[in-house]
Amino acid sequence: MTPSPIPKTAPFAEEEIELLNRVIGNATQRVWLAGFFAGLEASTAPPPAPAPSATAEPLTIVYATESGNSEKLAADLGRLARKNGLKPTVVDMADLDVAALISARRLVVIAATWGEGDPPGRAARGYNELMGEGAPRLDGIEFGVLALGDTAYAEFCATGKKIDERLAVLGGKRVIERVDCDLDFATDAANWIEHAVKVLAPADPARGKVIAVDFSTKLGSVTEVGPVEAEITEHINLNSSRSAKETIHLELAFDGAAPAYKPGDSLDIYPNNDPAYVEALLKSAGLAADEALGAEFATSRDISTLSVRTLETYATLTGNQHVKQLIESEAAKTWIAGRQLIDLIDQFPTALSAEQLRALTRPLAPRAYSIASSRRDVGQEAHLLISAVRYKSHGRLRKGVASIDVAERLKKGDRLQVKLRPNKHFALPAPDRDIIMIGPGTGIAPFRAFVQERRASAASGRSWLFFGDRSFTHDFLYQLEWQEALADKALTRMDVAFSRDKREKVYVQHRLWERRRDVISWLDDGAYLYVCGDAKSMAKDVRMALVRAYSDVKALAPEAAERAVAELERDKRYMQDVY
Repeated sequence: MTPSPIPKTAPFAEEEIELLNRVIGNATQRVWLAGFFAGLEASTAPPPAPAPSATAEPLTIVYATESGNSEKLAADLGRLARKNGLKPTVVDMADLDVAALISARRLVVIAATWGEGDPPGRAARGYNELMGEGAPRLDGIEFGVLALGDTAYAEFCATGKKIDERLAVLGGKRVIERVDCDLDFATDAANWIEHAVKVLAPADPARGKVIAVDFSTKLGSVTEVGPVEAEITEHINLNSSRSAKETIHLELAFDGAAPAYKPGDSLDIYPNNDPAYVEALLKSAGLAADEALGAEFATSRDISTLSVRTLETYATLTGNQHVKQLIESEAAKTWIAGRQLIDLIDQFPTALSAEQLRALTRPLAPRAYSIASSRRDVGQEAHLLISAVRYKSHGRLRKGVASIDVAERLKKGDRLQVKLRPNKHFALPAPDRDIIMIGPGTGIAPFRAFVQERRASAASGRSWLFFGDRSFTHDFLYQLEWQEALADKALTRMDVAFSRDKREKVYVQHRLWERRRDVISWLDDGAYLYVCGDAKSMAKDVRMALVRAYSDVKALAPEAAERAVAELERDKRYMQDVY
């Protein structure tokens, strides 16, 4: 088909019209020109007015964490919330300004419980302010709480429960029922998060038609790496043969590069259960011949932990009236202390099926141990420091699951599964900053990594180590290494406390008190203070000693001294890794 010629009335000169008619006579040129002029018009046209967009509804997410689980779940919630019309703000309870909660419209708290019902050490200040008389009214704020805990402890999920109750007392409106999660929390937590977002997300029919793009995760960010296999290349008991303790120095090699750990991180160990305990438990339950159950119990089920929930499950499965009475009398929490699953079955014997016995257990969780090395010093290895746990209670010898697997069964040349557990809240400061490290017993592990790292990086900041154990002669862990570090200035100063060497027991908190003027001077000069080890007593005693030190050295009232230590915590200059 021949195109119509451009009429002579067109706004062109006669010779231009003739030229154009020749050009449009060619089909290929005509199509190209059509596209060209369409694009030219589009590029010069004014942009269309943007369609009005709905403002995302704010959501405040507060997490209280020790091991990082609550923090990860808070991030998961934030990502899902952002895709569903919410604008999440994720806040560490360690940094929480409680007074600012009055401006929140929707609030979610994900809180772990540590030890015997305590909040995580880092979150203690924010938690105490929320529980205190000065907490603001939160009238009408919609909230929900996800609680994490461990049924091995009597005060299971106590922190989350108390926060849930407190938010309601302050006038908040509970729109999501609390869920209490055990160590195998992944499924329950994911379901709760999905439900929470559905409840809190604004009703917006158009939202489902929009593709949400999450820019919070940067390209190239490190994804979580699963367990890897490591070979034990060294297995050394650091205590003398006359010590009452057994502390294993473990060196691990990997097929290829070691996990990309940093000083302050931990490794999860995936242990096996004690074969003798597995055999005894199956025998008590009348299932000694069940080889399949025995194999499962040896490697993948927690068959030691006894909790109130275990008692309730046992009573439901068996109808045992004695256990029911124990629960109804509210004596269960007292009775389970120091006991294990085998004690329940022995004391209240009932014929059990394999399914019933399995229902009394939970998945065998890994155990985390602070890494006692720096990759800058040891290369593609990782070192751990593990104290063998043995004790007697209720007439029975008890053994730690992972520590005894390492101490009694694993040998040099054996292989085990491990997984990196990063801890950004226990990291070294800049190389020119001073550090004070307080770590009795195996709490010294991360500080070995710290000193190795500071030596390898030629750090100019000073380093001061407080170490304690029972006996100078038998329990001075890594003694020669500390002497070398003092000699080559990788370690500036060291104070020790050996509790059994004198009639009066001396612990690291006593040494801290004795050196209080120098400690406060270092802190005034900007030093960072680290505490690693026992959460139940040592960590609390050290903090109390530091408060007293501020009060004495600075002539402060107790309340002002407490505020001084709290300020160190807020500034991330007082850090704990406790267990």
